Formats: sequence, C-alpha cells, structure tokens
Amino acid sequence: MSLSAWGALLGTLAACGALLAAARIAAIRTPQLALRVLPYVHSATGARHVAPQALPWLAAVVDRVLGGSASVERRLERAALPLDLAGFRREQVLWGAGAAAAAAALGVAKSLHRPADLPVWLVVAGVAFAAGVMARDTRLTAQVKERERRVMAEFPIVAELLALSVAAGEGPVAALDRVVRRTSGELSADLTRVLAGVRAGEPVAAAFDALAARTGLPVIARFAAGIAVAVERGTPLADVLHHQAGDVREAGRRELIEVAARKEVLMMLPIVFLVLPTVVAIALFPGVVGLHLGA
Repeated sequence: MSLSAWGALLGTLAACGALLAAARIAAIRTPQLALRVLPYVHSATGARHVAPQALPWLAAVVDRVLGGSASVERRLERAALPLDLAGFRREQVLWGAGAAAAAAALGVAKSLHRPADLPVWLVVAGVAFAAGVMARDTRLTAQVKERERRVMAEFPIVAELLALSVAAGEGPVAALDRVVRRTSGELSADLTRVLAGVRAGEPVAAAFDALAARTGLPVIARFAAGIAVAVERGTPLADVLHHQAGDVREAGRRELIEVAARKEVLMMLPIVFLVLPTVVAIALFPGVVGLHLGA
C-alpha cells in the first residue's frame, strides 16, 4: 500500500472518531434523571455517581477478561470513590484508549518514513492499551492506601473528641453528631454516612457494624465494633475510645521510628557519594598541584 493510501486511511479513521466523539457529546449534554436526583439522596443512601454509558461493550469485555469484580468493588468502597464497577471499567477503557492513541500517534509518525514498521506499531498500541488498563487498576490500589493513611491520621483526634463528648454525658448518636459537625476529613465522611443511616431509621449498632464491614483497617473495624457493643450492652464507651486512640498514636510513633531508620540509610547516600568525594578532592588538590610544580 502506498503512502498516499495510508494517509487516506488514517484520515478516514480520524474523521470517524471525530464524528463519534461529537455524537457522544451531543448525547450526554442532557443530564440523566439519576444525576439530577442524586444530590438529594446521596447523603442518606450513600449512592454512587452514575457514570455516562461510554463504550459499554468494551468495558464489559475488559471486565470479562480481567475478572476480579469483587476485589474491584471492595477497593472502590474502601477508596470512597463515586464510581460503581461499570464506571470503573469504563475509566480503565479510557486510560487504555489514551495510551493506545499515544502509541498509535507515535507509530504513524514513524511509519511515514518506514511504512514496513506499521504492523509492529499496531502491536505496540495493543500493548499500550493493556498497560493503560492495568495502570488504572494500580492507581485504584494507590488511592485506597492514600485514603486509609489519611483515615489513620484522623482517627486519634476523632476518637478523643467522641470520648470527651460521651464522658460529658451525651449519648453515642449525639456525640457522633457533634463530632462530625466540627471535623472534616475521610473518617468524618464515613461517620457522616453512619449518622445518615441512623437518622434514616437504621439501628445504631447495625450502622456501626456496617462501617466495620466496609473498612479495610482493623483499627477502624475495632472502633466501630466497640461502639456497636457499647450501644447494645450499655458498657462504658469513653475508656474504650481513649485506649483505642492511644494505641493508634503509639502505632504511629513506631511507624515514624521505622521510617526514620529507613531514611537514615538514604540520607547517607549523598554524603558518601557526593560530599565525601568532594572533601577528599579538596584535601588532595594542593598536594597534587605541589607535586606537579616540583616536577
């Protein structure tokens, strides 16, 4: 096939893609009913954002090929992302399509000079698509870890505030309402969801049991289970919260010491490979110059 034919084929594909994109933009300009109703029911139901129906067939293919739907849904829940499984699969397709488009553009630029390499670049584009899909999955895992790190940083303060409110004579629900109105963050968002469930008629113990089941952090699971048991059996709650906050702070101190020990080795690298050779060179330079002058 000649270079002109390749140019015509690529131009036709680009025009078809532009037409499909324009048609899709026109279709999604009108808000869906679910999107209009969602802001009024989100706080009480914890409903997730309904993603636009883009490339559903390709997202279904990715879901069948990769599998692991239960793991993905669990990580989406732990990351508190406004996505369902289908929406996440569509994002994976978009990430893969972006990587494949970048590889295809590079391949077209290279194939203009060497048309025989075009099949190779088609394979590269396929590999780039797979890499983009897997990169979105890796990003989801990183989002889960980042959110859980923020939750662990917020937990001691929230637990202490709850303990103080309970010790002052407030009930668990009133103390929870006071704390979530005066704090912000990932843990406060989870507790706001619990409070919304309680206000919607869910038993307090059941709401905290659901929080314990959702979270991927043992500390938060013990915290929620402790409140559920205290509400059901009437056991003292303030002491339990104080002890849990102290345990988390102690674990944070231990982790900080471990991180500092690891960073100490890294801090030695510039000293050994940069500062020390510079000092040695400065110390030896006058002697080397003297030897040359004497010679």
